[in-house]
Amino acid sequence: MDIESKHYEHKAQYYETDQMGIIHHSNYIRWFEEARTNLLDSIGFGYDQMEESGIIIPVLAIHCDYKSMVYYNQTVYIIPVVDFFNGVKLTISYQVIDKLSGELRATGISKHCFLNSHHRPVSLKKINKPIYDLFERLLKKDSFTH
Repeated sequence: MDIESKHYEHKAQYYETDQMGIIHHSNYIRWFEEARTNLLDSIGFGYDQMEESGIIIPVLAIHCDYKSMVYYNQTVYIIPVVDFFNGVKLTISYQVIDKLSGELRATGISKHCFLNSHHRPVSLKKINKPIYDLFERLLKKDSFTH
């Protein structure tokens, strides 16, 4: 598979820039969320389906390492990879790659847990085995890396 079939594509917008004309650092976190949402939608268990089934998935931690700048109107790929999943917790890593040059612009990681509607931790394996199996397959399958 080529990179274009394993990515989330984002074109940098003017409102995302700072006074120096580069993408403001806070936007990378938003891009991670866009890529994560796209990934979850692609496996058929997006945020809307999760919430309808009584599950929420808050962010426990997020980190970004900036490697090189992204400027207005440039297009990047944000590639999410499920690095860890045990049914209760989930870790996703990200690479932000320039579409034209292939240069790595940033890397990051987000950590999550699965909670019920009462904000108590739940095990997907116990409460929703088909969804647990989707994440297990995603973890084992290196389908979103380049």
